Amino acid sequence: MRKLLCSLMATTMIASPAFAEMLELEKDELTFGFIKLTDMAPLAIAYENGYFLDEGLFVTLEAQANWKVLLDGVIGGQLDGAHMLAGQPLAATIGYGTEAHIITPFSMDLNGNGITVSNTVWEAMKPNIPTDADGKPQHPISASALAPVVESYKAAGKPFNMGMVFPVSTHNYELRYWLAAGGLNPGQYTPADTTGTIGADVMLSVTPPPQMPATMEAGTIDGYAVGEPWNQQAVVKGIGVPVITDYELWKNNPEKVFGITDAFAEENPNTTLALTKALIRAAIWLDENDNANRAEAVSILARPEYVGADAEVIAASMTGTFEYEPGDVRDVPDFNVFFRYNATYPFYSDAVWYLTQMRRWGQIAEPKDDAWFDETAKSVYRPDIYLEAARMLVDEDLAAEADFPWDSDGYKAPTPAADIIDGIPYDGKTPNAYIDSLPIGLKSGDIAG
Repeated sequence: MRKLLCSLMATTMIASPAFAEMLELEKDELTFGFIKLTDMAPLAIAYENGYFLDEGLFVTLEAQANWKVLLDGVIGGQLDGAHMLAGQPLAATIGYGTEAHIITPFSMDLNGNGITVSNTVWEAMKPNIPTDADGKPQHPISASALAPVVESYKAAGKPFNMGMVFPVSTHNYELRYWLAAGGLNPGQYTPADTTGTIGADVMLSVTPPPQMPATMEAGTIDGYAVGEPWNQQAVVKGIGVPVITDYELWKNNPEKVFGITDAFAEENPNTTLALTKALIRAAIWLDENDNANRAEAVSILARPEYVGADAEVIAASMTGTFEYEPGDVRDVPDFNVFFRYNATYPFYSDAVWYLTQMRRWGQIAEPKDDAWFDETAKSVYRPDIYLEAARMLVDEDLAAEADFPWDSDGYKAPTPAADIIDGIPYDGKTPNAYIDSLPIGLKSGDIAG
């Protein structure tokens, strides 16, 4: 926990070349939650660079034990907002798991996740993976290379277990997407059975992110999907191999969001604008000048109050590279994106994709028409707040006019087939047609259970 002190504000303001327009804040002392992952970086940077202070905000950042505790803290008011899984505001708003209207005025990043398997599983997969001219595995690696391994486990009467961080996490949906694209069934949810393992070839269960490597090392799980630095940690510890990043799975896919309750935004509109401004500035800093600030960001994130992993482990994925097998370091300049490609804009189409995956795997049990997906996305994702904050930053010469999608209708152009591992394009404006195009999982007219 770190508390900002009023005395720091004057120092920060003197040091700043430009000054934020001070809004009349409804609430200026705020507590924000986060999980120890590198994609909480905008919060850490907004704090450390004084962007919260520039807005008159005195912020405490508190690491949370797991995603459920974090969500409960926001709903219960112990936290004013938090670094969240993108699926959490959507699931809460539609009443899946818990019920509360949560919104997001700010998307925290693109990409940043990976899927890792144990050394034993990797050695069994390798004969099924084509190699390049240098004898290295060709990427992206399809889950079809895992399928014979899963079959061997079945033949031996053993379950094949993998971990993900939360039932409505990007990691759950990305892991399911990768498995299904390779012909493996990751299982279904029903209202009566929320384990998500009905008919599963691979058994998925929840493990908190920092515990993933140790859980796999203990043999409880055979692999996992998680954000950084916990894939690279497996390489450093010599216990596993990341087989695919989410950038390879779906180029520039949306990841975390910053979540607040709708009531907080209604009661504190200026405070909401102020915190959004600070987060946008942090994201700009993280990506500006071709990631020139990433080394400094790594040193900040390595501190125990933030991510608390070795700087070398965090840097392995934050500075433009990613290590798969030990020594197999490849350039992945967009593995972590915080601002470019409109990463911080809360697109409705991103929200719709998460909803299609909830529907595909039975978390949304009954058919919904396309209008429902659109309306639900618009009740949670708030580009109107984002653009108002962005306009203020541009007017204050703290951001560039050209860096924001002012004329967007909230939907990205359809993701082309070439950017997704199974070659199936995604158009957020036609969610049911998209659901019907996916080979494994519920179709648009099906009822779960």
